[in-house]
Amino acid sequence: MLPSPGLPSFDYIKPTSPQEVTKLLLKSDGAARLFMGGTDVFVRMRDGFIAPRFLIDVKRLPGMTAIKFSQRKGLTIGAGADMNSIARHPAVVENYPLLAEAIHSVAAYQVRTRATMGGNLCNASPAADTAPAALALEANLILHGRRGERGVPITKFFLGPGKTVLKPGEFLLRIEIPPPPKGAAGRYIKLGRNAHGDLAIVGVAALGYPDKQSKSGFSFRIALASVAPTPIRVPKAEAILSASPLTPDVIEAAAIAAMETAKPIDDVRSTAAYRKAMVKALTKRAVSEVWGEVGAT
Repeated sequence: MLPSPGLPSFDYIKPTSPQEVTKLLLKSDGAARLFMGGTDVFVRMRDGFIAPRFLIDVKRLPGMTAIKFSQRKGLTIGAGADMNSIARHPAVVENYPLLAEAIHSVAAYQVRTRATMGGNLCNASPAADTAPAALALEANLILHGRRGERGVPITKFFLGPGKTVLKPGEFLLRIEIPPPPKGAAGRYIKLGRNAHGDLAIVGVAALGYPDKQSKSGFSFRIALASVAPTPIRVPKAEAILSASPLTPDVIEAAAIAAMETAKPIDDVRSTAAYRKAMVKALTKRAVSEVWGEVGAT
């Protein structure tokens, strides 16, 4: 057996403020990488995909691992909070079970003790499991850069595979998720090549809740992973579910709309045709299960 390649040499830097991080990122001119959980950056360094001269440890900055909740403001997650801490937090379990379900689908428990939701989002993988949940929950990402903080809705954060709106010197401070709609229920369904821990072939998040302004009496948010250059919402399917009383035929139409919205590719994990078929099947299943909860209230 050949030995695994080692890590390239690098300088480890532990800043004490967001301002210092921004200065370091700008000064390094692309030669630095941020370090929080390390579950991605160390693997990529080991395998020779990246060789940063500097690793900037931001997980100990004030608030970076904090998880807070209030009924008025909702949930605030520091970008350096590990996934297991998020998923088992009482406020998440009670108010955001969709997020907890998505996190539980990521890799293995041991990995989730290090992996962060912030890193999962900033890697901008089309297959990121926390992204559909964050989209359905309408998260807002707070970034820090040379001009201080700015908020970016998650719907505008992803630009393409591995690409985000982060500007030079910017990094993610925290994730803010508003209070869930009253009576909401959600599901995240992931299809991988094995039962646990694999990258998603298809991921579907569905959130539904009573809505007196909707013709159906309910509103839904649907988001997909691994079927487009970025994680995406599916407004066409959402509109179908709000336009008329929910029946199996309406749910079927919404699932077809989700399938038509998806723009997957062929890769080593699946064909595009199979992904499209699974988007339809999993959207139908997710919406039906959510409807079974919210429709009974």
